[in-house]
Amino acid sequence: MLDPKLLRTELQQTADKLARRGLQLDVVAISALEADRKRLQMEFQELQNQRNSRSKQIGKAKAAGEDIQPLLDEVAGFGDRMKQTDEQLAAIQTELQAIVMGIPNIPHESVPNGSSETDNREERRWGTPPAFDFEARDHVDLGVSGGWIDFEAAAKITGARFVTLQGAMARLQRALAQLMLDTHTQLHGYSEIYVPFMVNADSLRGTGQLPKFEQDLFHLSGDLDYYLIPTAEVPVTNMVRDTIIDDADMPRRWVAQTPCFRSEAGSHGKDTRGMIRQHQFEKVELVQIVRPADSFQALEELTGHAERILQLLELPYRVVTLCTGDLGFSAAKTYDIEVWLPGQNSYREISSCSNFGDFQARRMQARWRNPETGKPELVHTLNGSGLAIGRTLVAVVENYQQ
Repeated sequence: MLDPKLLRTELQQTADKLARRGLQLDVVAISALEADRKRLQMEFQELQNQRNSRSKQIGKAKAAGEDIQPLLDEVAGFGDRMKQTDEQLAAIQTELQAIVMGIPNIPHESVPNGSSETDNREERRWGTPPAFDFEARDHVDLGVSGGWIDFEAAAKITGARFVTLQGAMARLQRALAQLMLDTHTQLHGYSEIYVPFMVNADSLRGTGQLPKFEQDLFHLSGDLDYYLIPTAEVPVTNMVRDTIIDDADMPRRWVAQTPCFRSEAGSHGKDTRGMIRQHQFEKVELVQIVRPADSFQALEELTGHAERILQLLELPYRVVTLCTGDLGFSAAKTYDIEVWLPGQNSYREISSCSNFGDFQARRMQARWRNPETGKPELVHTLNGSGLAIGRTLVAVVENYQQ
């Protein structure tokens, strides 16, 4: 979440920066609420001062043997008015908080302007797409014909957008996950972590999925008020919620392999064929908790860590910087890594690596103790797929077909 002070002291400048995302912040409404908040705070303070003054007079009047009932009545009246004012103030603050929670992060100045993925900026390419002397088949044809992929069985068991992998394909998925975990822990300095696959609402608010994107989540029914994780980003990043990290323990680097569960509510009709867009898929996630001054250098390193997996597998890919209109809600800057899929004759996202600045940290109250000041300050958080295992499986099958 943005610093609420920005809406009090730099409202128009903040609105101008958010306009790069295509968001029109209601400056008039926010200004009116802020004016009401200030007025009510001043009224409450004045009432409190008057009540305190009358309370002191009660002691003096009592000592002098005077009738104190009028003063007692006044004090009670001030108390009633303070209660009413406090309730009005709480309502205004709740409304302002709801507005702040719905405002996305401010794009970093290096993020290109744009309205959609067509405006994303390509940064680099690695590898050359294979040139086959036959018509390339996609992973669906290859997997189904080999008896390794079965969408019909998954649909019978559950429904659409699920898959079963069998034999060599299941082993290959497991091997790819192991390659990713070993590379990130042994070469890139991450600590492997196992986390719950269900989280509470506070965790999802911390990383920015709630309240805005509840329709994208699977919410458990019954007595357990939990959600299935849409990504390991949620439980792993929330490891530092409500904590103060010693500087000696910074930065934190974690890697986790988990299933991910997404409703794909806004994806009706998109990627209905194959494993590209599933309700359940496996992913290896990279999370970093860093000092604020180090976060953009950390983003470059984290992106390189994800790229390394594709290089080890010799899979062609490109890296693009997401434009302001394609940027995720919580991100200040994002690189997408897109792998070449011969079956689609195009590059498709296989990793998204983001720097969130202090946006998530403010929601989570995740802080570190700055050794220069001795005071707690908000950390910066980053994450990225290292990689999406199912899409990596698809890329291997399609690029190495014979």
